[in-house]
Amino acid sequence: MGILAQLIGNVLRDKRTDEISATAAASILEPIMQNGLEHSTTTRELPVSQQPEVDYVRVRFAGDSGDGIQMTGTRLAESAARFGNDIATFPDFPADIRAPSGTIYGVSAYSLNIGHTEVDTFGDETDALVALNPAALRKYLEGVKQNGLLIIDMDAFTERAITKTGFSTNPLEDGSLSSFRVLPLEITSNTEKALKETGLSAKDARRSKNMWTLGLVLWLFERSTADVEHWIEQKFHKKPDVAKANIMALQAGHLYGEVTDLPPDVSRYRIQPAPLMEGEYRSINGNEGMAYGLYAGATLADLELFYGSYPITPASPLLHTVAKLKELGAISFQAEDEIAAICAAIGASYAGHLGVTGSSGPGIALKTEAIGLAIMTELPLVIVNVQRGGPSTGLPTKTEQSDLFQAIWGRNGDAPLPVIAPAHPGECFDMGVEAAKLATKHMTPLMVLTDGYIANASAPWKLPDFSDPAYAPFPVKKATDPEGFLPYDHDPDTMARPWAVPGTADLMHRIGGLEKQAGSGNISYDGENHQLMTQIRAQKLEAIAKSIPPQHVESGEATGKLALLGWGSSWGPIRVAARRAELEGKSVSHIHLRHLWPLPPNLEELLSGFDRVIIPEMNNGQLATVLRSQMDVPVESVSCVKGRPFLVREIAKIIEDALGASS
Repeated sequence: MGILAQLIGNVLRDKRTDEISATAAASILEPIMQNGLEHSTTTRELPVSQQPEVDYVRVRFAGDSGDGIQMTGTRLAESAARFGNDIATFPDFPADIRAPSGTIYGVSAYSLNIGHTEVDTFGDETDALVALNPAALRKYLEGVKQNGLLIIDMDAFTERAITKTGFSTNPLEDGSLSSFRVLPLEITSNTEKALKETGLSAKDARRSKNMWTLGLVLWLFERSTADVEHWIEQKFHKKPDVAKANIMALQAGHLYGEVTDLPPDVSRYRIQPAPLMEGEYRSINGNEGMAYGLYAGATLADLELFYGSYPITPASPLLHTVAKLKELGAISFQAEDEIAAICAAIGASYAGHLGVTGSSGPGIALKTEAIGLAIMTELPLVIVNVQRGGPSTGLPTKTEQSDLFQAIWGRNGDAPLPVIAPAHPGECFDMGVEAAKLATKHMTPLMVLTDGYIANASAPWKLPDFSDPAYAPFPVKKATDPEGFLPYDHDPDTMARPWAVPGTADLMHRIGGLEKQAGSGNISYDGENHQLMTQIRAQKLEAIAKSIPPQHVESGEATGKLALLGWGSSWGPIRVAARRAELEGKSVSHIHLRHLWPLPPNLEELLSGFDRVIIPEMNNGQLATVLRSQMDVPVESVSCVKGRPFLVREIAKIIEDALGASS
């Protein structure tokens, strides 16, 4: 186990995985911190009396999808996390590969909340908006708080660009921005001047304007450019001219803030390190955390990870991350389509690996018949659904909790499978381990529901301590003894059938999608046998329910006037709004589900202790419908299907309406 922990630490801490031999990699567990960060501080656990999300600054970068906005925001997030701040991010970009330049539909944005106290959301209002063109200003101006700072590239405000965006006049000249602190800068021109000596063309020089902007913002936060410079050198080590240009632009933007007399109302932000639990940290997003967690879970089960996938937004980075673990023994397979991807994963599970496949809602729909095959064959298979907005193609780059019905009920026949969901990016690693454990313990396919927000958002994440009993190995025992072997004989406690890997002597058996005879696994068309096997598939979930820990209250009392019940990425805004209401003396509790199917056995009893139970979710009331079908507790649903997470003020309004301002 010590070697396992060593490797995870290496990958998590910027060590190159290709320096590790394949022999050593086969027995090691730690690929989690590549391109990560480290810092050591005190404690993250805040006393209840301390209000979350105070002493923080919310920044949003916005510009054309080709302006490097996501890179810029990610670098600032990494810098803040390395400094020791708590952070929460929200990348927001168009679905088009290259949307029309200068249009609102082509705007890419990255929101970042940098705090001294616990930060759980990207923030309702923006303190500082960096707008690199008129479209970015028009799209996100409404979200800037009064007297907020607007950093604007005035070079981009040409008459044509202003007209294309829909402004009737130039907002920099017509007084419409008088309620904000406006800092109009010649960002493009200054970038070209800074790179003039490099010999780059003006067009090539302009590509570095995001780095010039980042340099200025780093100066505003009293941060050096050293970490970003190091990243640029690594990122573009094969293109030294590009690296040099970006570093020069970064330094020029930082120097501009240092030597230029900015308006007196443009003050710098001083955010002290957050009280994080002592240990080593990295910034991680949900897709990375899930990939690493699944690899760790497979290794703890003494299995090799096989990930079969077809590229789809926003799940594709799962495939990218697993592919980087090749030297550690993980196998990644980019299939020609969604059906081939899951069938390959099922084949890998049949061959004795931990088969995993991932997609988003449309891809999960295509995988449905094969999911039924995995249920019929009772093989361990993890299906990751990174949810996005709407049916069909819908809103590919926008987030939504749209697939709960699909996960629980979206198959033909009585074909149940367990469904779990992390609450935020920092939980994805543990839920990946949990998925591997449940799938192998009960010999069942399992679905993990994340979403576009969890998948793309970043947060500080403490490296796991593999001496913790929570990460104790759970090696899988595969069938080897032919005496008394029955491929569809079920363990009475777990309802798992024996896992007989092909090639094991004298354990030949039938496999496939046709109904099996109990015990022997022979094909059976007998009605009584089908009744029995249907019951066995249901009993598998009943066995899983017994192993689910009791549902607890996230914050607040175990009984009271109001419980806000959530799942998935609604965690952050519910947590912040509920704790603020609690500090105001209101009877509000927050309950958050990680096990969605089967439900925690004590959930009905817990919810019955509240006068009202309200479920805020990013769909049209799917969890509320599920709960109404399973328990005799009245629940109310509040929906947000706007392609973004709930805002804290929206949850606060739910509380106020439910309890009244004076309660």
